[in-house]
This record gives sequence, structure tokens and C-alpha cells, in this order.
Amino acid sequence: MKSNLKTTILAAAMACSVMLTGPAAAQEITAKFSVTLPEASHQGQGVAKFVQLVKERSQGRIEIKPYYNAALGNDVQVTSALQGGSIQFVVPQTTTLTGMIKEFEVLDYPFLFDSEQEAEAVLDGAVGQRLLDTLPEKGLVGLAFWENGFFNFTNSRHPIAKLEDFNDLKLRAVQAKISQESIKTLGATPVPLAVPELFTALETRTVDGQGTPATVTTALRLDEVQKYLSKTRHTYGAFIPLVSKKFWDKLSEDDRKLLLQAAIDARTYQRGVARDQDRDALARMAAKGVAINEVSPAERTRMREASKPIWDAFAQGSMVEVLQATQAEIAKVRK
Repeated sequence: MKSNLKTTILAAAMACSVMLTGPAAAQEITAKFSVTLPEASHQGQGVAKFVQLVKERSQGRIEIKPYYNAALGNDVQVTSALQGGSIQFVVPQTTTLTGMIKEFEVLDYPFLFDSEQEAEAVLDGAVGQRLLDTLPEKGLVGLAFWENGFFNFTNSRHPIAKLEDFNDLKLRAVQAKISQESIKTLGATPVPLAVPELFTALETRTVDGQGTPATVTTALRLDEVQKYLSKTRHTYGAFIPLVSKKFWDKLSEDDRKLLLQAAIDARTYQRGVARDQDRDALARMAAKGVAINEVSPAERTRMREASKPIWDAFAQGSMVEVLQATQAEIAKVRK
């Protein structure tokens, strides 16, 4: 009898051991999430929602610690750290990836999108998935596409209402060549500048203007040294939550699905926050005296046509197919 009892207890103990070490009782996980902007920003709010969803759905088993305000480094630095595995999550703008994966450059083509709906059709569809599929070989895993928003030009000289208004303006460009060439094609002079240099350059009139989403313009206080904002909507900016592939490969299939779905669910929330904050930023600038003007559809068409040589120059090799697929998705929305 005692022998049977011992056998039963031993069997139960072994069963518990299997339960605790097997897939059904997956291990607790902690991870770092590097965020460039403050928690209150549209980017930060998306990350906060993602972290919340992951914690709730894993019942606290997966704990992700966000580091806001670029506490762990800028986008380029933390993306490199992600590849090395010392950071587990980052959420840069897609432009950060163009140096290592050329196909992402299509998202920076000037005047490509007319609306958020067109951008969503591309990013959430086959083209977006094609871009995500290029990441693992670079040591990265992409979960979804979130929204930074449409870029608008500001300047200190005059409104931009027509193509010719770009003439003689000196506009800040990012380091990416496509940004510099796009500004040239419109008739302005590009001045490459890093973000930390931008406020002083605008204040001292070293450059006349710059182009960022309204939320970024106010966050960097650029509206304090700019008189005009023209709703050129010349580029749509997207964020991309990325995971270190070294970290990803160690996760169970269930945990991967949980993280992917949380990023997709947070996407809807984050885009809503981005659009609300864009409207609020424009209203605050107008209240402070910044002159805001619309750009007519006809003039945006002229600006797009003037920018087409950029599309042709940068759409080489595999980029031709990516651009064609992107235009096909956009055409479906415009019907």
C-alpha cells in the first residue's frame, strides 16, 4: 500500500515538473523598449498601450520596460543595439531602415500618398508585409506599422501655396539623400541638419524652414521661430515597432503570436492618438499666431509631378516592382 502511495506521489511530482518546465508554463520574460519621443507623444502612447496589452494578455508574465526620450540612444544607435540583442524592442521611423534595406525607401517618396487611408492600404497590406519580410535577415523582426503622420513645411518667409513658392527657400533636410534631392526638385535649397541643431538654425535664419508632422513641430518648439505652416503633406511618416531577432527566436510560438497581435491592436489606438494630436498641434500653433494655409489639390498635383523625377531616379532594380505594387494599392483607394 505504502509502495503504491509513494509511486502515486512520485508520478504526481513528475507531472508537475513537466507542467512547470514545458510550453504550457512558459517562463517569465523581461525586456527593454527604447522610445525616441516622450511618453505623452503619439509614439509614446502607442508603446504604452502595447506594453499594457502584453502585460494583461500574459497575466504579468511578460514585463516590458519602456525607456522614453531616447534614454537609450537615438534611432540609429538603438536599432544597431537591437540587432546585437542588448535591447529587445525599438520603434523608429521607417526612414532609419533605408540604409540597410533599400525597399523601405519607397515610403519616403515625395507626394506619394494623398491620405492616411492610402498609406494604411499599403502598409497593412501585401506591400507592407513584403517590407516586413526583408527584416529577419538583418537581425530584426517587424510587428506592424504605426503612424507619425503627414509632414508639412514651415518657414519664416512666406506661405507655400504653389510650386513656385519653394524658389529661394533654404529648407532643412535629413541626412537621407532622397530628402535632399526632393527639396532640390521642388526648387528649394536643402540644408542637411541634425535635430539638435534645428531650432538654433531656424532662429538665426541659417535656414528658412523645415518639414515635419505638426506634432513634432510643436514638440521641438519650432513654431516659436517659424511664421508660416503650409499643409503640403509632402511625405507620410510611419513608425515601425521592431524586435531583436535574437530575442524573438528564443520565444515560444504562443508568445510571438501574443506580441504580434498586441502590436496590431495597439496600432489602431496609436493612429487615433496621432491624428488627434496632429489636430491639436495645428490648433495650438494657430492660436499662437502661426499662419496656416491649405495647399489646393491642383497645386499638390503640380508638386507631385515636379517630384516624379525623384521617383524615377530612386526606383531602380527591385524598387521598380515595389513602387508599382505601392501605386497599385493606392489606385484602389483612389477609385
